[in-house]
Amino acid sequence: MGRSWGLSVAIVTLYLLFSNRPVETATDFDPYKILGVTKSASQAEIKRAYKQLAKEWHPDKNKNPEAEDTFIKITKSYEILSNEEKRANYDRYGQTDENQAYGQPQQGYRHFHDGFYFDESFFHFPFNNKGSRDAADSKYMLHYNQYINDIVPDSFRRPYLIKITSDWCFSCIHIEPVWKETVQELEALGVGIGVVDVGYERRLANHLGAHRTPSILGLINGKVTFFHYAVVREHLRQFVEDLLPQRLVEKVTDRNDLEFLNSWHEQNKPHVLLFDQVPTVPLLFKLTAFAYKDYLQFGYVDQGLSETANLLRQFNINTYAPTMLVFKENTDKPADIIQAKGMKKQIIDEFVSNNKFLLVPRLVNQKLFDELCPVKQFHRRRKYCVLLITGEEESFTAGNKAFLSLASSNTKEVLRFAYVYHRQQQPLCDILLKNRDSTPPQVVILERRNAAGKVLYKPVTGGWNGSEEDKHRLLEELERLQKDPSILNYDAMLPELNNEFASMFLIQWMYTAYDYLSQIGDDLLHNNWREMMPLLSLIFSALFILFGTVVIQAFSDSSEEKQSKPKPKDETKTENGSPSTANTSSRPPKKNFVEVTELTDITYTSNLVKLRPGHINVVLVLTDASKNVLLSKFAKEVYSFTGSLTLHFSFLNMDKHSEWMDALMEFAPDALKMDGDEDDANHKIDYTGYVLALNGHKKYLCLFKPVYTGEDLDSKSSEEEGASGGRSRSGSREEQQHPRKTVPRSRSTSTLQIHHKLDRLGLWMERLMEGTLPRHYIPAWPGLEKITANK
Repeated sequence: MGRSWGLSVAIVTLYLLFSNRPVETATDFDPYKILGVTKSASQAEIKRAYKQLAKEWHPDKNKNPEAEDTFIKITKSYEILSNEEKRANYDRYGQTDENQAYGQPQQGYRHFHDGFYFDESFFHFPFNNKGSRDAADSKYMLHYNQYINDIVPDSFRRPYLIKITSDWCFSCIHIEPVWKETVQELEALGVGIGVVDVGYERRLANHLGAHRTPSILGLINGKVTFFHYAVVREHLRQFVEDLLPQRLVEKVTDRNDLEFLNSWHEQNKPHVLLFDQVPTVPLLFKLTAFAYKDYLQFGYVDQGLSETANLLRQFNINTYAPTMLVFKENTDKPADIIQAKGMKKQIIDEFVSNNKFLLVPRLVNQKLFDELCPVKQFHRRRKYCVLLITGEEESFTAGNKAFLSLASSNTKEVLRFAYVYHRQQQPLCDILLKNRDSTPPQVVILERRNAAGKVLYKPVTGGWNGSEEDKHRLLEELERLQKDPSILNYDAMLPELNNEFASMFLIQWMYTAYDYLSQIGDDLLHNNWREMMPLLSLIFSALFILFGTVVIQAFSDSSEEKQSKPKPKDETKTENGSPSTANTSSRPPKKNFVEVTELTDITYTSNLVKLRPGHINVVLVLTDASKNVLLSKFAKEVYSFTGSLTLHFSFLNMDKHSEWMDALMEFAPDALKMDGDEDDANHKIDYTGYVLALNGHKKYLCLFKPVYTGEDLDSKSSEEEGASGGRSRSGSREEQQHPRKTVPRSRSTSTLQIHHKLDRLGLWMERLMEGTLPRHYIPAWPGLEKITANK
C-alpha cells in the first residue's frame, strides 16, 4: 500500500512539473455574476440584463479604460447563458471555453463517495493532450451536433477527410507529418477536413463506426467510407478522388464535342470545358464539378491528344496555360472565358458561380424557380421575372428564338428571363392564364411576394410570336414597370412546380446502387464487417423505398400524383404579402443579401448627416459605366459583414455628384496622402472604386483606395502578396491577374481592371471592424444638393 501511494505521489509530482500550469477553476469566470442574474433566471431576464449592461459598457459610450474588457465579458456571458446547451454545460461542469468538448470534466481532484480518485484527464501527459495538441488539428475538431447539422449537409457539395485520434494513441504520432502535408494540399483544393478525438467525442466516433485509432475516413453525400491503405500522401489524395462520383466530368474530343455542347437544351444547364495538357482530369476540376453538379455540365479536353486538334483551333486555345470556357445557348462562341497557368480554387469558383444559369433557362423545378425569381425582400431588392409560356412543338421554335434574342441584349439586373412548357407545368400556366382568352405562347411579367407562392403579375397583351411588334410591346411594358411597379395589377397563389427531371430518378438510383455495391465489395475484401453493417442497412432501406414508393407511383393515377396539399388560410392573410409566422419560425432570421442604397439628395441626410451614433455607412464610389461590375464585386466582398447592425452600405454615383468627393477630400487632404502617393495637382483623380467608411455622428472617415489599376501588374502583385500576410484568398487572386488580363474574350481588359479594384476590400473591412484603420476627421459634411452636377 505504501509503495503504491509513493508511486501515485511521484506521478502527481511529475505531471505538475511537465504541465507547468495551474489547475483551472470555474470561479475565474462566472457569467451569472457578470450579468447580475441568478442561476434560475429566465431567458427574458438574461436578455434584459444583457441589453442594459451592453448599453452601459459599450466602448463608444463609456470612456472608462476597462469598458472594452467589461463589454467583452458581458457579451461572452450572454453568449453562454442564451444558449441552452452551453448554459447546461456550464451549470454541470463549469466550462466556458467554446473549444472545449461538451461533457469533458474539469481538471483537478474529484471525490467519489468516501474515497477519492484522480480525474482521467489528470493523466493526459503533454505529448498529445488537448492543452498541447497541434493548433492545426484543434481548428478542425468536430463535435456531434456540428457534424450532424453542418458537415453532413455540406458533404453533398464537397467531400470530407476525417481523422480519428485519441490522447493515448501512439500510432497517431507517426502519421502526423503525412496528415499535415495532405491537409495543406487538399484543403486548398476545397476538400473539407475534420478531426474527431475519441476521448472527447465518443458519441460521434460510434456514429461514424470508428472503433480504433488512428483511423481515416471519407465523407461524401452523407456516406462514410474508411481508408484501408498505407498512410502516404499519394494514397490519401487518390482516396479522396475515388470518393467522387465517376460520371462528374466527360472527356471531350473532336468526335463528341457537338453532342456535348448541344445537350444544353435537354439538360437545361450551361456547359464548361477545361483545356489542359495533362492526360487525367485535375482533382480541382473534379471537385468543382461536384460542387456545381446541379447547375452546370463539365467536360475536359486533353490538349495532348491528336483528336482534340480541331477543338483547339476552333476556339483559339493557348496550349501554354489551362483555359476554361463556358457555353450557354450559343455553342459556337463561349459566353465567358478564363486562362491562367495555375488555376486556383477561388478563381474557378468565382468564374463558375457567375455562369450558373443559361441566358433564358427553362423552369423545370421549384428550386430553380426560387433562385431565378427570388421572393421580394425590400423595394431595392426587387426582381422581376419575364416568363414565356410556350410549347415543345416545332411551331413554337421561332417565337422561342426571338425571346432568347431579346433576353440576350438585357443589361438590367432586376430582370430575369425564363420560359416554361405549358404541357409540363400545366397547373402553373393555367393560373397565370386563367379567365383570359389566351393560349400559348404568352409572355407574363411577375414578381414573387412570399415563399407561400403569392405573386403579382401582368400578361403582355397580344400574345407572343416573336415579331418586331411583339418585341416593341414587351419593351414598352418593361419600361413602364421600371417607373411604376403598380402595373402588375393581377395577383395569384402559384402551386409548386413539377420536377421535370423526376423521370431520371430511377437512373440516379441505379448509379447510386452501383456505388454502394462497389463499397460493399471493398469492405468484404478488407473484412470490415462492423463498418459494413450501417452500409447494408442503408442499402436495404433504399431498396425498400425504391420498390415501395417509386415503382408503385409509376403505375398510380397521375391525377392523384399531381394533387397538392391545401395551404393554411392564414398564409394568405399576412400583411404586405409576407409569409405567416408559422412559415418562418422554424428558421432563424438571416440576411442572405446585401442591401445597398444610393446616396442621393433625398437619402443624404438620413444615411449620413443624421446617422445614429455608433453606426457607419460604407459608401462605394462608382460611375454609370462601372456600376454593374463594381456593385457585384462590392456585394461579394462585404457580404460576410452584413450581420452587423451598425453597418450600412451605399453607393455614390460620380456622374451625378461629380464634385462631392473633391469637396470632401479638401476637408481631409491627408486621406489621399496616407499611402505616400501624392497625385499631381493638375491631374484629375479618378475616384472610381474608392470606398468610404463614414461615421456621420463623430464626423470622421476611413478611406479605401483601389489596389488594382491595370498598371505595373507584376510589382503590384508582389506588394500585395507581402501585405496580405499569406492569406490564401487574396493571394491566389493576385497570382492569377496577369494571365487573365490578356484574355480578349467577352470579359474585356477594362472590365477586369474595374472588377479587381475591390480585391482587397474584404481585408480592409476586417480592419474597419477591428478599429485599426486610420481615421480622418472633418469639420462638417459637404452638402450633396449644392454641388450636384447638372445632368
